[in-house]
Amino acid sequence: MKLIAGVDIGNSTTEVCIGQMDLEGHIQFCSSASVNTTGTKGTVSNVIGIEKALAIALNKIDKNISHLTEIRLNEAAPVIGDTAMETITETIITESTMIGHNPYTPGGEGIGIGITIPLDKICFTNCNEQYIVLIPETVTYEEAARVINQNIDKINGAIVQADEGVLINNRLKKKIPIVDEVQFIEKIPVGMKAVVEVAAQGKTIKQLSNPYGIASIFGLDAEETKYVMHVAKSLIGNRSAVVIRTPKGEVKERVIPAGALFIQDTNRTIVKCNIDEGAQSIMEKINALGIIEDINGEPGTNVGGMLNKMKDGLAELTDRKMEDIKIQDLLAVDTMVPLDVKGALAGEVSMEKAVAIAAMVKADKLPMEKVAQTLEEKTGIKVMVAGVEAVMASLGALTTPGTKLPIAVLDLGGGSTDAALLDENGTVRSVHLAGAGQFITMLIDSELGLNNLSLAEEVKKNPVAKVESLFHIRMETGEVIFYEKPLAPKLFGKVVVITEKEMIPIDKKISMEKIVHVRQKVKRKVFVQNAIRALGKIAPLENIRNIPNVVLVGGSALDFEIPELIMEELSNFNVLAGRGNIRRTEGPRNAVATGLIMSFAEGQI
Repeated sequence: MKLIAGVDIGNSTTEVCIGQMDLEGHIQFCSSASVNTTGTKGTVSNVIGIEKALAIALNKIDKNISHLTEIRLNEAAPVIGDTAMETITETIITESTMIGHNPYTPGGEGIGIGITIPLDKICFTNCNEQYIVLIPETVTYEEAARVINQNIDKINGAIVQADEGVLINNRLKKKIPIVDEVQFIEKIPVGMKAVVEVAAQGKTIKQLSNPYGIASIFGLDAEETKYVMHVAKSLIGNRSAVVIRTPKGEVKERVIPAGALFIQDTNRTIVKCNIDEGAQSIMEKINALGIIEDINGEPGTNVGGMLNKMKDGLAELTDRKMEDIKIQDLLAVDTMVPLDVKGALAGEVSMEKAVAIAAMVKADKLPMEKVAQTLEEKTGIKVMVAGVEAVMASLGALTTPGTKLPIAVLDLGGGSTDAALLDENGTVRSVHLAGAGQFITMLIDSELGLNNLSLAEEVKKNPVAKVESLFHIRMETGEVIFYEKPLAPKLFGKVVVITEKEMIPIDKKISMEKIVHVRQKVKRKVFVQNAIRALGKIAPLENIRNIPNVVLVGGSALDFEIPELIMEELSNFNVLAGRGNIRRTEGPRNAVATGLIMSFAEGQI
C-alpha cells in the first residue's frame, strides 16, 4: 500500500489531497485540506503552508507525514498584476487650489464669489469688497454665525474646518453657500479669489464641474482652461465645491509618459503596443501573435518601470537574474483609477483612465525544484514536481459526475486562468494565461476608490445591499429582507457587503448600483475574456465550438456569479459548461491535487 499526497500551490490557497494506492494500482481518495498559501506562489516560502495543509489532511485519517510514500507538487508559475496609467500626471492643477470633497452636510445653497479672508479679520475689511470667510474649528458655530450676520453684506460664502455648515447656516439672516469638513484650512491662501458652490438637496453642482464655468469666473484663457479640466472632472457629481486661484507658479506640473509595450514571440517578431491605445488594441496584438517569448516596457516610461519592477521582484523571490525572467502572457484591461489632486486641501481625487495589466512569468521547473528540495529535506519524504496545473486539473475534473472524454477544463485561480483539453487518446493541450481572482480584486479596489484590498475582496465575493432602516435592507436584486432585532446604528443608510458572518459597511459615497456594475464589469473583462482566450488556444482547429463540454474548477469557480457569466458567454458557442464537483465531494476545489494523485497511479501501471 502506498500513501500519496498531491499538493496544488495556488496564488491564494494551497490544497492537498491524500490518496492510497493498493498493490493492483487502484486509488482510494482518503482526505483533503486547504490553507492560505504562504509567500509568493512558486517560492520556497510555500513550504510552511504545504506542511500545514499536509498535517491537517493526514490528521483526518489518523496518519502523520512519515506515513507518506511520495509528495507530488504542481508546476507553479508566479503571477503578479499592476496598473499602468494611460496618462500619469504627478500634479494636475496649475494656478489653482481646489476643495471639493463633497461633505455630507454643506450649508446653504448657490454660488458665492469673493476674496478669501480669516473670519476674525472680516471686521477690518473694505465694505466695497466681497469675501469668502475661513472659519477654523477653534471658532464655535454660534460665534461664526454672529460675526457673519454682523458683516453679511460683504460675505458671499464660507469655508469651515469643523462639521458645522448646517448649524451655521441655520442661524444666518441671509443664506450663503458653506462648505465644511475642510481638514487643512490653514493651507488655504488668504487674499485670493475663490468660488464656493453648494447645490440644492438632491442636485449636483453645475458651474464648478464645468471647465468653461471655471474659466468664466476666473477669466482664464484657452491654455489655462485646459489645465482646470481635471479640477472640473473631479467635481462632477458633487453637491458642493470650492475653487481658489493661487499665485502663479505655486503649483507646477510634471508628466510621465505612459510608454509602450514590446511583445516578442518565439519567431523573434517584435510588436509595439502603445499603452494610450487602450486595452483592446493591446489584446488584439497579443492574441494575433503565436507563443510569446517575452514582453518588455519602454525605458523611462510608466509601463517600462512597472514591468521592470515586476521582473526585479520575481528575480529576487526566485533567486534568478532579472534578464532570465520572461513574461509569457499579459492581460490588459481598461479601467479607471483615482489620482490624488495636487493642490487640493481636503483629499480630493480625480478619476483618470488607466490600463491595468496582469503579467505571467514564463514557467519552468527551476523555482519549484527548490520548493521540492526544501520540502524533501524538512520531511524526509520523496517530493516530485509532477505536473502542469491545467493538465492535472483536467484529470481531477474527470471525477465530476456527468463528464467524459474529451473534456476541457477552465481552472479559475487567484493569479492565473489555466485551460486544458484532454482527448480520448490521452493527448493534452494546455495554456496558462495571466489574470484571475487577485487581478479582479485589484481592479475593484481601484475603480471604486476603496484603498482597501480586504474590503475589495469581500465586494468581489459577496452581494451588496442598502440598509434602508434599522429593521430592513434592500438587496441588490431588489429583494427586501426584514429583521426582528434592530441592526447596528452605524449601518443605517449605508451600502453593506453581505457575508456569511456579518454586514460590512462601505464608508464611501458609492451607490449600490455602481458597486454591482463595477463588480460584474470587471469579472467579465477578466474571467470571461480569459475563458474565451484560453479555450480558443486549446480547441481543435482553434474553434471553441469544437469543444463538447467545459468543467469550471478552482477557487474562483466558487464565486457566486463568475461561473454564470462564463456559462452565459459559452452558451453563445453552444458549449456545455458548469462548475465541477471533484470526487463528488469537493465541488470545484481540489482538482489539481486530485489529478496529481491520479497521475501517480497512471505512472505506476
